[in-house]
Amino acid sequence: MLYRYMSPRVIDAVAEVPALCPMFHIPFQSGDDGILRDMGRGHTAARYREIVHNIRTRLPDAAITADAIVGFPGETEEQFENTLQLMRDVRFDQINTAAYSPRPHTPAAVWGDQVEEGVKKERLRRINELAAEHALERRQRYLGRVEEVLVEKRNERHPAQVKGRNPQGCPVFFEGDIDELKGQLVPVRIVEARPYSLVGERAEGRFAGGRYADDGESVVVEA
Repeated sequence: MLYRYMSPRVIDAVAEVPALCPMFHIPFQSGDDGILRDMGRGHTAARYREIVHNIRTRLPDAAITADAIVGFPGETEEQFENTLQLMRDVRFDQINTAAYSPRPHTPAAVWGDQVEEGVKKERLRRINELAAEHALERRQRYLGRVEEVLVEKRNERHPAQVKGRNPQGCPVFFEGDIDELKGQLVPVRIVEARPYSLVGERAEGRFAGGRYADDGESVVVEA
């Protein structure tokens, strides 16, 4: 499916159409070709890296998120390490992870080489730890920038704050009145980066409706 649909035309459309956000969710599931073949996936690790390269060449600031499974039947430690290496090569903005669990009426559910639960749990811990490290690293690029944030709802933990998302889909928290701001595009200067969210301050008087670069005086680089 990746080879078939993630073409340069898709990437160009995201780069050129203002209504599209620079965020790609591309599940890779495993970084090992043998496991991918056993899963029945239609791509290889090399093809996946090629897709990421194409995206980042055209849209260096785009977010890339993914799904991954650890402990698929027959997965060896070496094969799991291949998944970690793909993560190190790509450095995802976020990964949704899970340990494999048998599903009724699926071929893999009855295979004899099921991975022990303790091994799956430890691999899940390791993949989550690396994913969080990369997520925090990726969030650093937003610090000091003015981001266009679409406000969604009140921050339930801190009612004086609202929660929204920037064009890359990252949650952003800042002080504001949800009754005034819900559904609005608000320029927000990012002051804190967390692994899976950002904290900012409303940038009064700044343009909302484009993509930003910030050299001290926020300027619109693409409207």
